[in-house]
Amino acid sequence: MKTYILTRVILSIPMIFILLTVVFVILRILPGNPVTAMLGPKAPPEVVKSMEAQLGLDKPIIIQFGDYIANILRGNFGNSTVTTLPVIQELEDRFPATLELTIFSMIIAIVIGIFFGSFAASHYGRAIDVTARIYSIFVYSMPVFWFGIMLQLVFGVWLKVLPVSGRASPFMTPNNLYTGLYALDAILNGQWDVLYDAILHLILPSVTLGVVISSIFVRMVRSNVLLSLSSQYVISARSRGVKERRILYSHALKNAMIPILTIMGLQFALLLGGAVLTETTFSWPGIGSYLVERIRYRDFPAIQGAVVFFALFVVAVSILIDIINAWMDPRVRY
Repeated sequence: MKTYILTRVILSIPMIFILLTVVFVILRILPGNPVTAMLGPKAPPEVVKSMEAQLGLDKPIIIQFGDYIANILRGNFGNSTVTTLPVIQELEDRFPATLELTIFSMIIAIVIGIFFGSFAASHYGRAIDVTARIYSIFVYSMPVFWFGIMLQLVFGVWLKVLPVSGRASPFMTPNNLYTGLYALDAILNGQWDVLYDAILHLILPSVTLGVVISSIFVRMVRSNVLLSLSSQYVISARSRGVKERRILYSHALKNAMIPILTIMGLQFALLLGGAVLTETTFSWPGIGSYLVERIRYRDFPAIQGAVVFFALFVVAVSILIDIINAWMDPRVRY
């Protein structure tokens, strides 16, 4: 097991290095100058040159890349060219919002995916099975921003029952931020009105993201449970008179969970980096909206920092999922 974990960690290093290189090169070859974007097109040339020297943009590309890698290894993502604040500090401030949205979205996606997918598999060929397949195809092809706008229109504009943007109403934030997750911090502070407000703000963005992701889980659960239901141990359980409900959830679904857990873990990691459209649609103050904002200003350190942060998180979750799979199924180690 130790050898397997060490191998996975070592194999992730070249992948991270390649990603860092690609991000660095792409940002440098894109048209536009971050200093001009920050100071404006009418800034004096001497001021522009002074700012470029201050940011290290006047150095040769290879020197910039070496400094970039060295700083990342030290945990230094540089300072934003827009706010001059450390990028790592801005990411730490934004990350709890993205994490909270991702957690609630994953709960919705998992509940829909597991129960709808397994129920469809147990009724193979019937109306519920056809419905599940149509649902997964339709929802997966649906643009997440369009779905979010439709929910805003119906529940925020027409029915006026849910907020359409932001993370909290004015003066409705937790008194003490222990974790940065408003719902959890509200519980820890005993502020039940703040908890209610935080959940109201979470409903539309988390439902938008959760429903779209659930289409993947429905298909995965359905196909894997179908394979398990045709296995010999299921046939043996049926011959012993075991109830169909127990066969479905205690036998078929349990044994089908290994590949399903892999996909769920990777989707959780990808959601942290892929919630850009949802955060933008709902003005959610997470890392996704932060990344979009800094791309507009050509803020190299902020863009690089956000992408590296996402990459490291995806790699960490990927390794964790592999370890869990190896623990659950020893065949994975060999």
